[in-house]
Amino acid sequence: MESDLVTIKHIGPATAKALVAAGVPDAASLRAMGAHEAYRALLVAGEKPHFIGYYVLHMALQGRPWNDCQGAEKAVLRERFDSLLAEVRGTPLTGIEAALDQIGPRRP
Repeated sequence: MESDLVTIKHIGPATAKALVAAGVPDAASLRAMGAHEAYRALLVAGEKPHFIGYYVLHMALQGRPWNDCQGAEKAVLRERFDSLLAEVRGTPLTGIEAALDQIGPRRP
């Protein structure tokens, strides 16, 4: 049985599959838990962190285009994303590691 997650605009089959594997079985569950906690579930399940995926999930649940996230809103989401990563990883990034995390590939 295919999940109805793909009925949410900007959530494709790959993201839906990852969400189901992370314990988010359907659109109602995703809406109930919200983008932040759903992304936490993805990280705990082993998905590689990616800021764009984080804010796209937020925009999708608001029914907004992914590229609508800009300026101050995007900055706030970036802070929440970084905080979530630190929580999941267990340690905050500092110094050069934090700078590299901003511009390069993310640590698993």
